[in-house]
Amino acid sequence: MTKDIILAGVGGQGILSIAACIGMAALAENLHLKQAEVHGMSQRGGAVQSHLRLSSDEIASDLIPEGKADIVISVEPMESLRYLNMLKPDGYIVTSINPFVNIPNYPDMEELLREIWKLPKYITLDADQIARECGSVKAANMVVLGAASPLLGLKEESFAKAITSIFGSKGSDVVELNNKALKAGRDYAVNHM
Repeated sequence: MTKDIILAGVGGQGILSIAACIGMAALAENLHLKQAEVHGMSQRGGAVQSHLRLSSDEIASDLIPEGKADIVISVEPMESLRYLNMLKPDGYIVTSINPFVNIPNYPDMEELLREIWKLPKYITLDADQIARECGSVKAANMVVLGAASPLLGLKEESFAKAITSIFGSKGSDVVELNNKALKAGRDYAVNHM
């Protein structure tokens, strides 16, 4: 099993939490893991991207070659398109349709979505609305992770343990919210793939 994943978004949207959850879930299943440095976190609202590689075999490099990513997981639609050159021809984009308008010339949303929908494999979802229905829009990143989870080849219980480990110090309500958001995202993806 090998999965090469690009994580994309904007600073403050929870990319580090997504990376930590995937990483902990993979390690719980005795997989090898390499993650490239996350770029862009120093500025809230700036572009953020990270390479995350999972494998049952040893991994030589933490960087994913251009055109080799299995999945681009994005919490922001424009950021998902920024990394199309990294995606395999049969790779998936999983992205929220909720824009983070942080530049004056942000592209038209309909144009952005049309570009995503031209791709052979994608999951687009209103992660903010689904997270709101779960109890807080702050869990939108876990909704997106949930939508990507069927593609990652990791067990649901591994993600649940990771969420408990990462968010446990914030209390059981936060753990429950994030697990609920993850499940809602997964359910959405299973019904819309």
